[in-house]
Amino acid sequence: MADTIFTQIIKGEIPCHKLYEDDLTLAFLDIHPVQPGHTLIIPKKQIEFVWDLPLEDYQAVMATTLKLAKRLRETLGTKYVGERIVGVDVPHAHVQLIPFNDSSEFKAPQDLESEPDHDALAQMAKKLAL
Repeated sequence: MADTIFTQIIKGEIPCHKLYEDDLTLAFLDIHPVQPGHTLIIPKKQIEFVWDLPLEDYQAVMATTLKLAKRLRETLGTKYVGERIVGVDVPHAHVQLIPFNDSSEFKAPQDLESEPDHDALAQMAKKLAL
């Protein structure tokens, strides 16, 4: 299987705005955020579906998700942090965290056509990094 974009990020072949990393997981900002602070948590093993992860990796992803969700809420002051596991855009298991205050913010579409604002993402990463 060819490396996914997430595996390329893990290997350092593609840069990311990293928030957290441990032996089993990596968390970084989505370059096309639904809301500021939109975070992706991935296992370092390239497995397509979250539900197919070995238990240790699944638990590690969820533990990292918990750490980052708390960090987003505390640092950004939003009322909610939504969690999405969709699995259709990149064939590499991942969890999305989206900070928001009302459901319209959570449901806002991603603008995948615009150029990422790497300066804003770098500032956000510095603010949120664990």
